[in-house]
Amino acid sequence: SSGINAECPLRPGINRDIMEIHHSKHHATYVNNLNATALKAADAVESGNVSSLIGLHGALKFNGGGHINHSIFWNNLSPNGGGLPSGDLLAAIEAEFGSFDQFKAKMSAATIGVQGSGWGWLGVNPESKRLEIATCANQDPLLATTGLTPLLGIDVWEHAYYLQYKNVRPEYVNSIWNIVHWDDVAARYATALS
Repeated sequence: SSGINAECPLRPGINRDIMEIHHSKHHATYVNNLNATALKAADAVESGNVSSLIGLHGALKFNGGGHINHSIFWNNLSPNGGGLPSGDLLAAIEAEFGSFDQFKAKMSAATIGVQGSGWGWLGVNPESKRLEIATCANQDPLLATTGLTPLLGIDVWEHAYYLQYKNVRPEYVNSIWNIVHWDDVAARYATALS
């Protein structure tokens, strides 16, 4: 099955309580705030108030990014996930990083190393078609802030793991590999190349 929802525990990686709170509270708040900000932006455009429109940039980036990032995150995970990718995605990972294990180690280190809150990403450069690992602070969306097309995102905001893993981010990041839905990541990769 692809993707998850609040009713779908991702054991052994993430328990039901975290998923329920993360999806129904945190992601929902980003969506609600994005919708409210979009209405304010429409009003600012209609009234010709450029200053008000510019003033909404932070709220658009944060809440829009939160929605984009989490929408990818839910589909990147599956209770039937884990293991290795296959096909073109695995070949690209091996070509870029030497091996899947080297990729996993590099992405884990980058993600664990995010200062404060943010995301670790595997993305594809739309010009070179090469895979790249990147991190983004807060809810900054990968495509809008780096130009990379997002394939796999790991949320390292504390709300993503604290109830289960406390302050041990490395344990959470290492566990998430057991629930990565590689078919979703591979489909994103194929779309990015087309």
